[in-house]
Amino acid sequence: MPEMRFNHMEMTLATGTLDGAYRADLESFYSGVLGWQTMPYELFGRQGQLFKPDDDQFILVLEVDDPVRSPSFDHLGLLVDSRDEVEDLRETCKRFGEKDDRLRLKEMDDLVSPNVVCHAFYVRYLLPFWFDVQSLEYTARGAPSRRWRLTDGA
Repeated sequence: MPEMRFNHMEMTLATGTLDGAYRADLESFYSGVLGWQTMPYELFGRQGQLFKPDDDQFILVLEVDDPVRSPSFDHLGLLVDSRDEVEDLRETCKRFGEKDDRLRLKEMDDLVSPNVVCHAFYVRYLLPFWFDVQSLEYTARGAPSRRWRLTDGA
């Protein structure tokens, strides 16, 4: 079997949602807080917005007449390298939420299992899914034999 990893996700918003103000609000959080590239994008004659955490991953948001609805904790997991990075992002999200009450933040206790500790929080802003920002701390025996790693291309 070939090895694979996720490289993109598409989600939908109601037609007419992505006006200039909404796009600016999306950019203020996803670019300003999470550090992603954001840009308008059109596909199949539909207006959209493209979010790129890096050159190999993206989330495409398109306007459609019957958009996805997610009243639960459906989410996409975002893995960062350390507990400190999770905490820094959590604090940055909290500060953003103090200025914009549309941001939702769910604090999480560490999820501890025999081989790994997951340190995380959930955040949601203007898109129909939550993002689970987490770091994984493995015990010596719990570390996977192979993991995807980002490199600087060198």
